[in-house]
Amino acid sequence: MDAPRPNVHFGECVSTTPDWSRHQEKPVVTGRKRWPMVEKEVSATAARQHGVMTRSQLLELGLSSAAIWRRVKSGPLRPVYRGVYLVGPITPERATEMAAVLAGGPRAVLSHLSALHFLGMLSGGPVRPLHVSSPARHRRNPPGIRFHCVDKLSEDEHRIVDGIPVTSPARTLVDVASMLGSREIERATAVAERKGLIGAQELASLPHRYPRRSGMAMLRTLIEAGRDPDFTRSEAERRCLDLLRAADLPRPHTNVPVGPFELDLFWPDEGIAVEVDGWTHHSSRSSFEGDRKRDAWLRARGIEVIRLTWRQITQDKIAAAVRVGQALALARARRAAPTTGGGRDQ
Repeated sequence: MDAPRPNVHFGECVSTTPDWSRHQEKPVVTGRKRWPMVEKEVSATAARQHGVMTRSQLLELGLSSAAIWRRVKSGPLRPVYRGVYLVGPITPERATEMAAVLAGGPRAVLSHLSALHFLGMLSGGPVRPLHVSSPARHRRNPPGIRFHCVDKLSEDEHRIVDGIPVTSPARTLVDVASMLGSREIERATAVAERKGLIGAQELASLPHRYPRRSGMAMLRTLIEAGRDPDFTRSEAERRCLDLLRAADLPRPHTNVPVGPFELDLFWPDEGIAVEVDGWTHHSSRSSFEGDRKRDAWLRARGIEVIRLTWRQITQDKIAAAVRVGQALALARARRAAPTTGGGRDQ
């Protein structure tokens, strides 16, 4: 059974498939004079779709079923999924995602964990199987794809990224809320905000827009906690944040770029930074010397660096919290000193 044609509109974006209205008025002519034009249009369409085309597209452009069969046998067409082919010997970088979306039929979009990774909100390697949302009901999932049957997505719930339809960052967070833990959701939300993929107002509206979605309770708790989501890259940093929260200390900014460096935890108003020293990243002499140069560069710009080790964070929690708390208090006292001194000359 031929896959449906994927030329659909997604909001203000238009899919990269050909405008089929151009071909409907043309008689399909077979023969040598028509063949160069067919070849040219097939190549152009494949180039716009990361080297992937559907059987229905090939038929629309003038290839017969027999011609498609011959190309599959001889190699120029390589089947990926039922009715979806790679054109040519090279597999472009985004071909796998494009093929999965085309296999989903009209209005299919990359979604869930695959969209989270595709949009840069999830670190690590590509997610397998690929997640695709579509209004169509699929009886079975082909190898490498997991289909999700969804109602029609509104215009702001999807977009075109690099020629591939994908759920919006906000919709993606909602979709994965029941698939990931609170730490992963907090991290993904922070990345989305940092990259400007989602705004605070849009984030705050999610519990009202999707009140009954699975996982929304956890996402609502994160949103209604009254703080920005924390972005951390290691277990030690997460433990340190938990320690600071338990001690009721002011919440720091996390992974903040300052000059050529990125600070683990940072209070910009107080000029205090906490760097978490893990043995894996700081066991060599060169790493040790690099840290000292880094601290000197920051100190010269008015930033005091406090270094905490894994042992201090996990075993000496009170001492570590007191150390940070005292540094913050002293920084505030220094900042307030000029105004509390009555304006006298020093």
